[in-house]
Amino acid sequence: MTNPAATIDEQFSTKNIGKLICQFSIPSIIGALVLAFYNVMVRIFVGQGIGPLAISGLALAFPFMILLIAFATLIGAGAASRISIALGENNKEKAEKILGNAFILTFIITGSVSVVSYIFMHNLLHFFAGTAKTIQYAEDLMRVIIPGSIFSALTAVFNTIMRSAGYPRKAMFTLIISAILNMALTPLFIFVFHWGIQSVAIAVNIAYFVCSVWVLAHFMDKKSNIRFYKKNFSLDKITVFSIIRIGFAPFRVQLATSFVMILINTTLIKYGGDLAIGAYTTISSLNILIVMFVIGLNLGTQPIIGFNYGAKLYGRMFTTLKYASIIATVFTCIGFILGTFYPTYIVSLFSDDVKFQAIAAKALQISVFMFPIKGLQIVLTNFIQSVGKAKLSIFISFTYEFLFLIPALLFLPPAFGLNGVWAALPFSDGLAAIITGISFYYFYRKFKENNQEIPTNDN
Repeated sequence: MTNPAATIDEQFSTKNIGKLICQFSIPSIIGALVLAFYNVMVRIFVGQGIGPLAISGLALAFPFMILLIAFATLIGAGAASRISIALGENNKEKAEKILGNAFILTFIITGSVSVVSYIFMHNLLHFFAGTAKTIQYAEDLMRVIIPGSIFSALTAVFNTIMRSAGYPRKAMFTLIISAILNMALTPLFIFVFHWGIQSVAIAVNIAYFVCSVWVLAHFMDKKSNIRFYKKNFSLDKITVFSIIRIGFAPFRVQLATSFVMILINTTLIKYGGDLAIGAYTTISSLNILIVMFVIGLNLGTQPIIGFNYGAKLYGRMFTTLKYASIIATVFTCIGFILGTFYPTYIVSLFSDDVKFQAIAAKALQISVFMFPIKGLQIVLTNFIQSVGKAKLSIFISFTYEFLFLIPALLFLPPAFGLNGVWAALPFSDGLAAIITGISFYYFYRKFKENNQEIPTNDN
């Protein structure tokens, strides 16, 4: 039997693009959707088993959790992109050096962030708009989540690298294992053991411990096309810089997302109270399902784009982008239809509280207005990151939160109240899509000037 790892270069460079996208993206999409479904189910378990205020407490912890994820993304996305390009250049030694440096960076950065976060947790939760009714839920959650963050970081970093190195199915199983364990343990801890909001944290830590062992074992296996070697565990300045330089764009997005969530929480408390924070957490559930599909698609296409860029097979690279754009747009349009025409049914899954449902249904209907173009915007941003254009990727990712969403959150609510908070989301999505489209147009035009004629065949 042919070893898939041994023929990965040939697959990326010769296999039909449509079939290649299916091969790499379907496992990624399945894994991402399973993970998204888990996140939605946890919110349902918390809402039904503990109450709507517990959902608001969960929302207070999100900036913390996103901050921890941001640092894992800094390493994982940067290393994965660099490894894809190195493999495209047929430079296995360089790819393995990046792999070893990513391992050491994960421990150094995650450990430092975890210690600081734990020490200042109480004060930060107050800053995150915690109130007497919700802050205890968030503290109970974070006391358990933070000590186990090294396992989630290792899983996030090396699962991303595993996928980029040519093992999409194995990477899919990582997410499936995590989701199954969480969905089995969380309701058990909530409804049987009655451990409250800490049930979520305990289940998360157990799941990520198992997954971290799974992904690290892969890179110790002799059958893997890139492996851990002791000589690569000493940090190299050039390698570290190359990882951080590419990873900084998605890191900055995650970091900005954490800051924006704090601003959203603060604004929601002012204009809608604790239930409005819970409503925002609820409407983001549909957003998670839709966006995670597109992210799964991107995770599958990223190594295809990165490899073909490194191998200078530009026709295949742009064909991959075209297919990904069409698929993403179709799926985000489905999200628009669901959020626009069935909002009450969707939010009723999370809580029976009538007041909560009214707030959340209105929020969902407004927030999905720009979904039809959101998929394309995410795909184009991922493409630019995948070909190593760090500065342009940083600029594009910068526009959504800092140029559009933050000003919208400052100016729309005073004029339109709580509806202004919800309207800030599609307003920013639309403007960010325009900026991304313009940026990609100028990138593509300059790319064609430098590379002359680009073949359009997919073989």
